[in-house]
Amino acid sequence: MSAPSIEATDVMVALQPSCRKTAAHALTIVRDGVITGEGPTTKGRIHFSRALDADDAAWCARILTATAVAHQPVSREEVAALFEINEAAAERSDDGRFDDLLAKAVAHHAASMSGLPVPPRNVALSADTDIESWAPTHAANIDTKVLEWIASQMRGSRRTSHALAAMVATLVGAAALPLVQLPNVFDIGLM
Repeated sequence: MSAPSIEATDVMVALQPSCRKTAAHALTIVRDGVITGEGPTTKGRIHFSRALDADDAAWCARILTATAVAHQPVSREEVAALFEINEAAAERSDDGRFDDLLAKAVAHHAASMSGLPVPPRNVALSADTDIESWAPTHAANIDTKVLEWIASQMRGSRRTSHALAAMVATLVGAAALPLVQLPNVFDIGLM
């Protein structure tokens, strides 16, 4: 048996984050696996390109709840990587776990950036924890710049997570949700 190549060793280290920056990088490796159907997160299983399955969602959850980042708020870079995964996955077979994780990570980031207390990631991002049990219930407590950033990420997406849309509707009110989606219509007219 030969020793793993330097490249394979580097990838495995990257999938075990030591900080939020390396967690964001590890999520981009998952994204690449979703896009191509190949790579370290797809080894040993059949994985089609542009597909997101339960194992991909589990990789994301494992990266986001790694011991090194467990007591830190979810960073903008991590959320951005999750939005990229969401956009890359044309097919889903994860029973909604990724959408749930995305919504909870966005809420965790938004609340923490607004100075609100957030539970540890292993609690907040758990499939067994209801987002309503800890996430802010209205936008009055959320930093406007954070809400604008979330809206810009959602506008840039061809695929809207129902869990994320519900969370945003809870934060800013259901009446404001169409405003998050309207700029896509205007973008088409500008081309």
